[in-house]
Amino acid sequence: MPPQQDDNVEVDEVWSFVHRKKKQAWVWIAISYQSRQVLAMVVGDRSARTCRKLWERMPEAYRHLVAFTDFWRAYQEVIPRGQHVACGKGQGFTNTVERFNLTLRQRVGRMVRKTLSFSKSWAMHVLCLRLFIDGYNRYCVKRFKPITT
Repeated sequence: MPPQQDDNVEVDEVWSFVHRKKKQAWVWIAISYQSRQVLAMVVGDRSARTCRKLWERMPEAYRHLVAFTDFWRAYQEVIPRGQHVACGKGQGFTNTVERFNLTLRQRVGRMVRKTLSFSKSWAMHVLCLRLFIDGYNRYCVKRFKPITT
C-alpha cells in the first residue's frame, strides 16, 4: 500500500531468542503510522548493520518519510539525519510499533519471554514471524480506510 498523506514510519526492535536465551535474536520492525502495515522486518543482532538491512528492505516510497525511533544509537547511524526523530515512549510517537510488539508477544508463543515454546532454529523463528506478519498485513489492508481530503 502506498504511503498516505501525513504518514510516517515508526521503527523499533524487540528481543527474542533462538534455542537458548544466550542466542539473542532481535526482531527489528518498521511500521506505517497511517495504515498500521508492517513495512519491513529483520531478525538479527542489535547492531547498525541489522538496522541498515531493515532500512534497505523498506519500500522506497516509505524511505523518504519521517522515521520515529527510540534513542538507540544504530538508528542515528543509519536513518538520514533530516528524516530521523528520536523520542521517548512517553511522547507517543512510537505507540503504533510498540503496540505491534505487544501483539507479537501475545500472539506468537515463541516471542514470550518465559515460555516453553521457543524456536530451535533461526530459519523457523524467522518463518513463524513472517507468517504472522503476512496475516497481520492482510488484516490491516482490509480494515484500512484512507484519509481523504
